[in-house]
Amino acid sequence: MGDLFIWILSFFILIALIVLLVYQLMCLADLEFDYINPYDSSSRINSVVLPEFVVQGILCLFYLLTGHWIMALISAPYLYYDVRLVKTIDVRGGAERIYWQAFMYPERIEWRIAISA
Repeated sequence: MGDLFIWILSFFILIALIVLLVYQLMCLADLEFDYINPYDSSSRINSVVLPEFVVQGILCLFYLLTGHWIMALISAPYLYYDVRLVKTIDVRGGAERIYWQAFMYPERIEWRIAISA
């Protein structure tokens, strides 16, 4: 019964992670089709970037604490990528660079969804 509870909890954490990623894709699509301006788009994306990193860290830590070593090893490179991304560049995009990111950022989010799922 405990193992079932652990897998259900990890399922909901994964769903939360995927929802955050899809929300970022929707914001970029709205920007691409000129439904919202760059300032609104960047503020919406910036509001979910760091929570996405935190959710991924919690998921990896959850796998480690519950003894699911294979899942922890699968999610560890993704967590390493997030930590490296935070340390090397500014992960929060500004409104002036949002058009440059609008072409590169969706591919990165799609890869993150594929790795998470």
